[in-house]
Amino acid sequence: MLIFNKKFAPQYGEVTRVSPLVRRLVAPNPSPFTFYGTGTYIIGKTQIIIIDPGPAIPSHIQALENLLENVTVSHILITHNHVDHSPAAQPLKLITGADIYGFDVTGQAEIDNHAEEGRDQNFAPDHILKDGDIIEGDGWTIEAIHTPGHLSNHLCFALREEKALFSGDHVMGWSTSVVSQPDGNMKDYIASLEKLLSRDDDIYYPTHGAPIENPKPYVRALIAHRHQRESQILEVLSTGATTILHMVDIIYSDIPPYLHPAARSSLLSHLIHMTNDGRVKCRGKIDKDGIFSLP
Repeated sequence: MLIFNKKFAPQYGEVTRVSPLVRRLVAPNPSPFTFYGTGTYIIGKTQIIIIDPGPAIPSHIQALENLLENVTVSHILITHNHVDHSPAAQPLKLITGADIYGFDVTGQAEIDNHAEEGRDQNFAPDHILKDGDIIEGDGWTIEAIHTPGHLSNHLCFALREEKALFSGDHVMGWSTSVVSQPDGNMKDYIASLEKLLSRDDDIYYPTHGAPIENPKPYVRALIAHRHQRESQILEVLSTGATTILHMVDIIYSDIPPYLHPAARSSLLSHLIHMTNDGRVKCRGKIDKDGIFSLP
């Protein structure tokens, strides 16, 4: 059973130590899609790396700059290029001289109509990371893990010394991830969740919300939730629903209307996955206006 943890009360502008090697600073950008805001993680002691510097909010960038006395920032790592994760990377690079590392974005869809925070179109990492790449520093070792689905360029970062995974928006404890078209991919998202089950991480640090302890049962619950959602789609199709608008009204009747655009986009991702593997048929183009039915 999928149980969310919404117990999280950050103090904006204040750095919290969450482990011997890890500190967190939460940006003041709360929203229905960012929860209480973007959690920027600082790893290391005298030589540090920063994961997801967040939005380019002056107070947040200043709070990050205040951390930099007597330390060297060697790397700026980006899980993915939504605007709540990556825009502060360039200002931080100017302050610190550290290069920006992330996954290749050249294959992303040109038009991104996410019903959430939107995409940072200016994101251009200095160094392209691939699945399995290792970054080492003074007292820490980071492994990049490609986890496409939420976005095609999504990376998680594993801190080997603490068996900790910085899970970005791929796995969050307060909510499921939105898998939006055109760059999100439900098949990839589920495969990326299954990929994490083969790992031995003890704790996850999502970019939004509280840490996830004992993460494997939670990841299994996320996978089961997606399979249950697809069973719901098959059920409503069997009752005669044919459009995404109609299906969302039935399946997501328990969520506020302002979240329905995100629900429609996520449902489309499910339907693309299900049409491609033959569980669903679509008359015409497989898009938000498609007419869907059982085979």
